[in-house]
Amino acid sequence: MTKQAHIQLEKIDHLTKAIIVGDPKRVAIIASCLENVENLSSNRGYISIKGDYKGTPILVISSGIGAPSTAIVVEELINIGINTIIRVGSCGAMQHHIPLGELIIPTGVVRDEGLTKKYVPSDFPAIANETLLSLAQQFAPNANFGITRSHDGFYMEDNAKNEAFWSHFGILGADMESSALYVLASLKNIRALSILNNVVLYEEDLNEGVNNLVNEEEMVALGELQSIKLALKILHEVDNKHV
Repeated sequence: MTKQAHIQLEKIDHLTKAIIVGDPKRVAIIASCLENVENLSSNRGYISIKGDYKGTPILVISSGIGAPSTAIVVEELINIGINTIIRVGSCGAMQHHIPLGELIIPTGVVRDEGLTKKYVPSDFPAIANETLLSLAQQFAPNANFGITRSHDGFYMEDNAKNEAFWSHFGILGADMESSALYVLASLKNIRALSILNNVVLYEEDLNEGVNNLVNEEEMVALGELQSIKLALKILHEVDNKHV
């Protein structure tokens, strides 16, 4: 098989599960939780490794920011035989009661981005895989489960108005990638789940929140580690106890 154009990977025997992360630095953090780690590729910001978690082989790759970049990674992972993908990412809360470092796990996602509309009409839902979601609820019962929103940018003048609009309907948080993952997973018949770490309090200044993430502020860093451990546990258990 020819290597995929962007992620520069080809099919690896017995490797069917992957974690995708927006931030390339998170790849190294996940590597510290794995055994038998092997560097795979680094191309155009798509940095990949593989390793074992309690004997389960897992691929980890950075996907960059936004739906288009995420879709490229998901499409090419599917092309090399990956059938289960968990996004371990960050998000901003859209409800006041969600503190920094708390996990938000989308059961479904508002498709407020442009990319997935090129695949299917706006009426098509972006929903989590039931099996992965059930395991997340079992292993992290105190996480925030519900609907989130994926969007295309931070700096438009009407962002605060849009966030208030969706917050009114109970949307838990916002990122830029989960809707693309969920829609493609449904279309391609694979399993997918997003596990998001809250890095920005609702109605807090964006720059302050992002700086908390960059500086690995204690609560955010703890949430990130919790999201990683949860993803690894789910990927290890999913085919051992569930179909």
